[in-house]
Amino acid sequence: MSDYVSQFSNFSEFNTSESWVVLSSIEKQIKIKIERIGTPLKNWNIRINYGIKTGYNEAFIIDGKKKDQLIAEDPKSADIIRPLLRGRDIKRYSHEYADLYLITTFPSLKIDIDSYPSVKQHLIGFGFDRLKQTGDKGARKKTNNQWFETQDSISYWEDFFRPKIIYPNMTKFLPFMYDDKEYLTNQKCFIITGEKIEFLVAFLNSSLFKYCFKENFPELQGGTRELSKIFFDKISILHISEEMNLHFKSLIDKVHYLKYNNEASKEIELQIDNKIFELYNLTDEEKNEVGFIEIQ
Repeated sequence: MSDYVSQFSNFSEFNTSESWVVLSSIEKQIKIKIERIGTPLKNWNIRINYGIKTGYNEAFIIDGKKKDQLIAEDPKSADIIRPLLRGRDIKRYSHEYADLYLITTFPSLKIDIDSYPSVKQHLIGFGFDRLKQTGDKGARKKTNNQWFETQDSISYWEDFFRPKIIYPNMTKFLPFMYDDKEYLTNQKCFIITGEKIEFLVAFLNSSLFKYCFKENFPELQGGTRELSKIFFDKISILHISEEMNLHFKSLIDKVHYLKYNNEASKEIELQIDNKIFELYNLTDEEKNEVGFIEIQ
């Protein structure tokens, strides 16, 4: 045992109260390099928000058949019914759409439910006592919102209609997708909007991110990791020019095209990895150490 320890041991210093992890010398070398030239995400011009909490998904989340029925009965219903992605639907650079939709009666929109009789009838079918937000037994939790509104105000609802990154709040695989199709998400997702998110989604899906930062997210039972905002705030990522951001956008657009056409995208993902290695000035030894981490 003493011979093994002598051969494979690594010396590490722990000089702060921050959480720590034991790293080999080259792992530590790479991580220090990445963090030294990056900017913590909390200082980026981005916003990270939760997906939508309805308080009663059975009433507010509907399938395509019900959506078509409500719109057929009242075409105005289409104004407040939007496609929805859940945490389980998110894949690396892509998604698996389950033909689900959300009734977007957000309190911040101040919707007059009488203007949408078909949707009103659908909701009331679940029972006023179940939908009311009074905190009574069998009702939703107490809020100041009306019975037909979602549980949360969703004051940031406009961010769902901007280009954004979507990722699950808990996952084994750390998948991130770029969305410019205005999908809404449930509470099992986070969304990121703001500056240079095209490069950001490329970096978050990269081998370098997973190599350096996977352990920043606490591991739960079954190998699942919690991707809460507080852990993202501390991650440092290199700022790039707008020209370089557009270059990454062209690369992720190619990945999207290939994935949604069920074609292999590894070659383009390797290009993304190598471009990120160049931006961080990784040596050949460091590049070989990171390798290509192919998890979905």
